[in-house]
Amino acid sequence: MRIAVAQPPVVAYDVAANAATHADTVRASAARLVVFPELSLTGYNLDAPALTCDDPRLACIVAACADSGAYALAGAPIADADGREYIALLLIDGSGVTVAYRKIHLHPPEDQRFTAGAEHVVLELDGRRLGLAICRDASVPEHAAATAAAGAEIYVATTLNSAEDPRDERMAARATANGVPVVLACGAGPAGPLTAAGGSGFWRPDGTVIAQAGAVPGETVVTDLP
Repeated sequence: MRIAVAQPPVVAYDVAANAATHADTVRASAARLVVFPELSLTGYNLDAPALTCDDPRLACIVAACADSGAYALAGAPIADADGREYIALLLIDGSGVTVAYRKIHLHPPEDQRFTAGAEHVVLELDGRRLGLAICRDASVPEHAAATAAAGAEIYVATTLNSAEDPRDERMAARATANGVPVVLACGAGPAGPLTAAGGSGFWRPDGTVIAQAGAVPGETVVTDLP
């Protein structure tokens, strides 16, 4: 499976501008799956309005996926029909948008607004089983273990790690502890009140790096994941 991890520049709160950047990245990457960081459509602005799957601003990503035969995982705040709001990953393809995963392990002050997700999710694409994680989820060893136990063959984390965060060591640890490759899409540069360190990449099950981006916003790394 050819997978791209992207760390696009993000315009705070501007879903339309960010969606256009996502669409351009999908087209340019020529990958089957393009993974974007946590809250990639709004930036890490915890007061950003929640999105719904039928938001017309996402149509350009749907079109890019249709043209490329690709899937995209994009980060956004979402609201369910019952009014509860989540930090989520949206799965986008040529047919539309669905909510793929809701973040389980929330940081303060995220928990003042958002509800914690209740389910570890394994997403099957092209016969590959992808376990999904958002930021702090990947900091909790039990999350990766539970996701692997649910059948994940690949652990896919979308984050906003700072330069001080032990990002590489953590991803290597998740790989070796569970015997699965790890895919990381980490934001780079300003993301709301945070400055993210980039370093999006891929780790083998033995914890060694396959390929990795630097710290610059706009970088995308593409790998044929074995």
